[in-house]
Amino acid sequence: MPYKEKVIEKRYFSIGEVASEFGVATSLIRFWEKEFSVLKPKKNRKGNRQFTKDDFENVRLIYHLVKERGFTLNGANELLKNEKGALKDKVELIESLSKVKSFLIQMKNELP
Repeated sequence: MPYKEKVIEKRYFSIGEVASEFGVATSLIRFWEKEFSVLKPKKNRKGNRQFTKDDFENVRLIYHLVKERGFTLNGANELLKNEKGALKDKVELIESLSKVKSFLIQMKNELP
């Protein structure tokens, strides 16, 4: 029986890791935590925020609405409350298409 390595998935992300992923300051993540009710990371005994995958996805949605689409905080909040599922699907589709676009550009640049 072949040995399979067990893939270790991270359960929690630090605020620094989340901020770094989106290229924003940790203070902005803390600000969004106060402004958006969907963003509620756990805190450990030291008070450090521990973001789950769901929290991470919520930050991704907030970032998309506020930074990429230019929504106001109130507008983004309303959309997250009323259409979170559809919004999540759209963001995933946009990210997937961006990856395809990057791949095609890379292939084009490698042609003689």
